[in-house]
Amino acid sequence: MKKLVILVLLGFALCQAGDVQSTAVDISYQQPAQEIVDIVDAAPTPGASLSPDGKTMLSLAYPALPPLADLAEPEYRLAGVRFNPANSSPALPRYISDLTLIQLATAQAQPISGLPKTLKAVNLTWSPDSRYLAFIQLDEQQASLWRIDIAKAKASRWSNVKLNAIWGAALQWSADSKSVYALTVPAKRGAEPVAAKVPTGPVVTEARGRTAPARTYQDLLKNKDDEALFSYYFTSQLVQINLKGKTSLIGKPQLLRGVELSPDNRLLLVDRIEPPFSYAVPVSRFAYSTEVWDNKGTLQYQVAQQPVADNLPVAFDAVPTGRRSISWRPDVPATLYWAEAADGGDPAQQTDVRDSLYQLAAPFNAAPEKLLDFNFRFSRLLAAADGTLLVWERWWQDRVEKVWHLAPATQARLLWQRSSEDRYNDPGSPLTTMAKNGQRLLRLEQGSIYLTAVGASKEGNRPFIDKMNLASGEAQRLWRSEAPFYEYAYTLLPDGQLLTQREAADTPPDFYLRNLQSGKLTALTQTAHPLPQTKGISRELITYQRADGVPMSATLLLPAGYQAERDGPLPTMIWAYPREFRSAAAAGQVSDSPYRFNFIRYWTPQFLATQGYAVLDNATMPIVGEGDNEPNDSFIQQLVMNAEAAIAAGVTRGVTDANRVAVGGHSYGAFMTANLLAHTKLFKAGIARSGAYNRSLTPFGFQREQRTLWDDTALYTRMSPFFHADKITTPLLLIHGTDDNNAGTFPLQSERLYQAVKGLGGTTRLVMLPLESHGYRARESVLHMLWETVSWLDEFVKHAEASPAAN
Repeated sequence: MKKLVILVLLGFALCQAGDVQSTAVDISYQQPAQEIVDIVDAAPTPGASLSPDGKTMLSLAYPALPPLADLAEPEYRLAGVRFNPANSSPALPRYISDLTLIQLATAQAQPISGLPKTLKAVNLTWSPDSRYLAFIQLDEQQASLWRIDIAKAKASRWSNVKLNAIWGAALQWSADSKSVYALTVPAKRGAEPVAAKVPTGPVVTEARGRTAPARTYQDLLKNKDDEALFSYYFTSQLVQINLKGKTSLIGKPQLLRGVELSPDNRLLLVDRIEPPFSYAVPVSRFAYSTEVWDNKGTLQYQVAQQPVADNLPVAFDAVPTGRRSISWRPDVPATLYWAEAADGGDPAQQTDVRDSLYQLAAPFNAAPEKLLDFNFRFSRLLAAADGTLLVWERWWQDRVEKVWHLAPATQARLLWQRSSEDRYNDPGSPLTTMAKNGQRLLRLEQGSIYLTAVGASKEGNRPFIDKMNLASGEAQRLWRSEAPFYEYAYTLLPDGQLLTQREAADTPPDFYLRNLQSGKLTALTQTAHPLPQTKGISRELITYQRADGVPMSATLLLPAGYQAERDGPLPTMIWAYPREFRSAAAAGQVSDSPYRFNFIRYWTPQFLATQGYAVLDNATMPIVGEGDNEPNDSFIQQLVMNAEAAIAAGVTRGVTDANRVAVGGHSYGAFMTANLLAHTKLFKAGIARSGAYNRSLTPFGFQREQRTLWDDTALYTRMSPFFHADKITTPLLLIHGTDDNNAGTFPLQSERLYQAVKGLGGTTRLVMLPLESHGYRARESVLHMLWETVSWLDEFVKHAEASPAAN
C-alpha cells in the first residue's frame, strides 16, 4: 500500500512540476499522400429534414473541413461553454452549407432562391402548418433569423434582431404558425466588461465539511472578471417575432437557460440561472429557477428552485433532490410534469421507490397529482393525442430499462423490461408525429404504435419497423432491411410509405420512398460516389472470440487488389475504444453491418488501406463485470485478451503479419493504447490521440468508473499507464489538441506521459495541434495528423522485420 501511495503522490508531483526541456522539432504543417488528402476533402454524406405534413423533404449539405483560420476566430470559454463573442453563437458549430427542396409526390428537387451567399445555417425549424422553415444564419458579427417560404422556394431575412445563439438558440413556432419565439441579444446591452488591470484581491474558495465531489471539468469560471463576462454574454431577451418581422418583448433581459411554450400557447416554462455562480462546476449545474410566465413575462407560478448541484454523488444514477425534468405534457393545454427523487437522489440508499412522476395543470393552485412510482430513475415521457402515455425508467448500474403504458383512467402496465445493453432484443423507439399546434406526440393509431431500430443481430444490423399493439404488447413486423443493402426507416409517412435512407457497399446513402405493399422504391436523391478511386478497397465485418469465449467483432479493410495467397500478410493497424458491460452476452453482440457504404474515412485509420495496411477498425474491446465484479476490476487482463484475439483474427485469415501490428485510439482509446504498450509486447507501435493517462488527475471517477481514487487507490494506479511508463518501450506517438475541452483529457496528460516515457529512455513523439479541441476540425490539423500517423507507422511497423511466415 505504501508503494501505491508513493506512486500516486509521484503522479501529482510530476504533473505539478515545471516543464522539462525536450528536443523541439521545427516543423510546419505537413500533408500526407494525395490519395489521403482526397479522402479528407470528400463531401460529407447529406442529411434530411421532413416537413410535419410529410409532403416536403429538405436535403441538407454540409461543408468539408474548415481552414485553420476559422479556428482562430474569437472564442471565449466560460462556465464550461465555448462560444464566439462576435456573433454570440457556439464556437465552430456544425452548420448546413446548402439546402434543396424535394417534393415527395413528384420526387423532384427544387433549388431555393434568396439564401445567403455563404450559407451557415443552424437550427432548422418547421412551422406546424409546413408552410415555412425558420433557421439561424451565422454571420461574422451576429446570428440572424431567416425564413424559407416553402411554396415559393424562396428564402429571406426575417428580422434584424440579433439572436443570442450561445445556447444553440432554439426557435419555437407558435401554434398558429404566425410567429416564432427566440432569445436575442438585449438591445441596450452596452460594451463588454473590461477586466481590471490590477487585481482587487485574491480568488478564494473554501470547503467547510460539505461533501462536494466533482469530475474534472474544463473552462470553468475563475474570477469576478469571468463572472462579469458570463452575465454579459449569457443574458438574453426573450422575444416573439411575427411573420411581418414585428418584435414583441417578453419580460426583461435575464440569464435564461431555456424556454418552452405551452401547448395552448398561453404560457411559457422558463429556466433562469441564479447567482451566485460556481467555480467548481459548469453552467449545467448552476443554481436555477423554473417558472411559468404568461405571454407578457409576468410570473404565474414558481415551479422549482435548484441550488448549485456541486454535491451530487459521483454515481451515474445520482440526481438532484426536488423537482427535475420539468416539461409540459404535449397532449393537453397547459399541464406540467416532473420527476422527484424519493431516495434523496443517492443511488447508495436502499429503497423500493427511487423516483416519482407528478403532474399539475394550470392554474397550478391544486395539489400535484402523482402518476407513477418507479423502482429506478425516470428517463422520458411520450404522450399521444388521446392522453395515452409511455414512460421510461432506467438504472445505469444494472443497465435496466422499463417502459410503462399508462392509458387514461387505467392502471399503469409494464410494456417491456430489458437490459439496455441488449441490442439484439431492442424493441425500438416509437415514431412520433407533429400535432397541428406544433407539439410532438406519440404516433398512436387504433391502439398501436410504430417502432424503429437498427435491428442488431448476429448477422449484423438490419433496421426494421414494427407495429405494436399496446393492449397485448404483441408486435408485427412491417418491414426489415434485406441484404445486400443497409436501409434505415426514417419515418412512416401519412400515406403509408416509408421514408428510408438506403446504401450498399459500393453505393453511397440516398433517400427513398418505399411502398410497403408493392415494395416499389422511388429515389429522392442521387449522390455520386465521393471517392470512386477507393472502390477496390474491401470492407468486411468479421467475428471472432477471445480466450474466455466472449464473442468479438471488427471491420476489416484491405488494400485494393490485395490477395492474401499472392501478397501474404500485411502490416496491420488495430483501432479500438473500450466499452464496459455488465454481461458477457451483451458484450459479444455485433453492432455493425456488412452492407454499409464503404466510405473510406480519415478519423479512424481506414485511410491506411490506401497505404498498404490491413485495418481492423472498430475492433470491439469489451470490459465485462458480472455479478459483484465491476468491469474495471480486471481491466488490464481483459484488455490484453481483447488485443490478442484481434491480432489472432487477422493472422488466422492470413492478412496480418503478427510481427508488424500497431494499435491506436482516440480519447479512451488512447488510454487503452498506452495501457497495451505498457502491459504487452504485442505491438510495434502505438498511436494515442487526446487521451488521459494519469487517473490520479481524475480522482472522482473517469469514463464509466464510479469509484473514487480514495475508494480504490490500487485500481487508479493499476489502470494508469503513467505509473507504468517505465514499461512503455514500444514507440508511442502522442497527439493532442492544445485547446482540448473534454472533461479529464487535459493537454497536460499527453505532455506528462511524453515526459515520463522520454525521461525513462523510451521512444516517443508528442504532437500538439494548435487551436484544436478534443476532436480536430481544421483541414491543416487533420492532414498533419494523418501525415504524422503514416510516417510513424511506416518507420516502426511497415518497415519492421516481417515474421518468418510472412516472408
